[in-house]
Amino acid sequence: MRQGQSLLANFDWVLFGIYLIFLCMGLATIYSTAYSEDHPNIYDFSQKYGKQLIWISVSLFLGLMVFLIESDVYRKFCIPIYLFTLILLVIVLFMPAVNGARAWLGIGSMGIQPAEFSKIGAALLLAHFISNVNVKQQTINTVLVANSIILVPMVLILLQPDAGTFVVFTSFLFVMYREGITYDPLVLKLINTIPGVKFKYTWVGSHFIPILFIFVFLSLITLLMSNETITFQFAPNSPVNGIWIIIFSLALFGLLVYFILRFLSAKRDRNRVLIIVLIGFMLTAGWSAVVNYGFKGLAEHQKDRIELFLGLKEDPDGEDYNRNRAMAAVGSGGMLGKGYKNASVSSVESNHVPESETDFIFCPFAEEWGFVGSIVLIALYLLLLIRIIIIAERQRSTFNRVYAYAVAMIFFYHFAINIGMNIGFAPVIGIPLPFFSYGGSSLMSFSIMLFILLKLDSQRRDILQ
Repeated sequence: MRQGQSLLANFDWVLFGIYLIFLCMGLATIYSTAYSEDHPNIYDFSQKYGKQLIWISVSLFLGLMVFLIESDVYRKFCIPIYLFTLILLVIVLFMPAVNGARAWLGIGSMGIQPAEFSKIGAALLLAHFISNVNVKQQTINTVLVANSIILVPMVLILLQPDAGTFVVFTSFLFVMYREGITYDPLVLKLINTIPGVKFKYTWVGSHFIPILFIFVFLSLITLLMSNETITFQFAPNSPVNGIWIIIFSLALFGLLVYFILRFLSAKRDRNRVLIIVLIGFMLTAGWSAVVNYGFKGLAEHQKDRIELFLGLKEDPDGEDYNRNRAMAAVGSGGMLGKGYKNASVSSVESNHVPESETDFIFCPFAEEWGFVGSIVLIALYLLLLIRIIIIAERQRSTFNRVYAYAVAMIFFYHFAINIGMNIGFAPVIGIPLPFFSYGGSSLMSFSIMLFILLKLDSQRRDILQ
């Protein structure tokens, strides 16, 4: 079979069709949200919907170019691509600040955000690295290199600062976990420094990534309770801060579990349980104490957003204005919505919801199409994610599979956090909705990412590695 025929035969038209649907829905929503009676033509390039039409055209063109490139190029040149994105991340730090962040490279409205494209470079290099190591015999160097691939751009992005993209990079941790990159070598080296303890395997190290996220979640719950002052009936004049009650309860629970298992398990298992309990206790109590006493290392507005999200403070007309107005707009849509171009709370003209065509694009859509329309949109995103996972699982190449899972996790983070921001389930950290939000950088990077996946998948039968 000829190469051109093979590409078309193996081309995933379902994924491409979902992509086109999102482009059309996103453009229609931006046109409705930013509509101006003085500029009714969608081809008016002075308006945001006209500019978005240009970005869609550019993205489709770049996607076509990316698809025409041989898939081997992405394997062979993943290191130069990664280094190029890092260079852009360094250069952008010396550019003038825009809205308090040095994240834009370019002139005026034609600027791009290198952070958006750095996700592509990191995904390609991580896929290349994992495909060339034996994860069953991983060493400390394996773990350090894999983590460094994502940590270096994360540090540069944090210097901008761009909290949203920084958070998205943590999605690669789940990709590493899926492929078997564990923290056993590091955890074993740490634990085996304890006199009389010698392990060859640790449950903590093998499942460190999900454990870390679980403890962060538990820490947030701890933080919610830590500001509460608790008084006891037998000592009403001796109030105790809630965080000490939680720390004491965790310590008591840990000791109880240890002593119970001490009489039921072998000595080796008792030591393992004790180490796990101690590490869990230190992670939860330590993280909670750091966050509770000042959010060290966070900017003031970032602290405010976290505290507002957790309900530790209220400022509905100040720092929490965007989130409150977004929830009001979503709720005003009701079951069936107000109809196309009838959004009142979230329209650009009303300006009740700032950035309603970018980070809060879900608001006008939900207001126009209501709960039913929102469910349809969420179902489409879930279909997109499921389709990418199906593509990942049918790959013969480790490189292809890792890259596909990286794309799936990046899209999932953007989808979940963006909609979470709009309905009050996540703090406002500035993350666009894939293929939907207004903006050239995000649309181009998402498109390039997707078309690389389509290219790799179309040639999956030609690659056996």
